[in-house]
Amino acid sequence: MPSWEDVVAIGATLPEVEESTWYRTPALKVAGKGFARLRSEAEGGLVLMCGLDEKAALLGSGDPAFYTTPHYDGYGAILVDLGTVDADQLAELIEEAWRIKAPARLRKVRER
Repeated sequence: MPSWEDVVAIGATLPEVEESTWYRTPALKVAGKGFARLRSEAEGGLVLMCGLDEKAALLGSGDPAFYTTPHYDGYGAILVDLGTVDADQLAELIEEAWRIKAPARLRKVRER
């Protein structure tokens, strides 16, 4: 079962990721832009940036690790239950969230 510490460790493998806060909760940012946030709201979960097509696919998969709330409807972010998500899939989703927010120069560094 992955934890926030695991999320931070995965993020640390990506260029110029910093631990910060976002909406007063622990977060990961790249170039000052948030891409992962630990929610402390009633529903909990990890917020990860993603494309709307990816979000629809994750929600449509029936995997209980992925969900949303009305607040995130129509927004490119998926909520992830760290208690049930597969660790390898989580790592892929974190990297994709990073790519969405990272400047082109950093994405090029990562591709090398």
